[in-house]
Amino acid sequence: MRFEDLQVWKRSARLCSEVYQSFSQSRDFGFKDQITRSALSIASNIAEGYERDGDKDRVKFFSYAKGSCAELRTQIYIGIEIGYIEKSSGQRWAEETREISRMLYGLMNRFRE
Repeated sequence: MRFEDLQVWKRSARLCSEVYQSFSQSRDFGFKDQITRSALSIASNIAEGYERDGDKDRVKFFSYAKGSCAELRTQIYIGIEIGYIEKSSGQRWAEETREISRMLYGLMNRFRE
């Protein structure tokens, strides 16, 4: 199996694409950079972790991805509050980060066994 076959990777890559597209015209480069980097970090760390040889390393990178989910969710909440993100889109993205976190937790447990 390849990391590209993982549903959690597919969902995180799709979420990242949505965030990037949503902020493509943003002139607030600081916020844009921060939110797109945290979104990109989720899928990237899943891929990197899955390609690692040892289970301990895999779990570490999946944990990084899980942390990036929390970081992205925080930025989504702030983006909603300051009017950068439409509330309905933000709520959908926040729920997706929660679901991705749950999926990562399950994946981490699989490699801990």
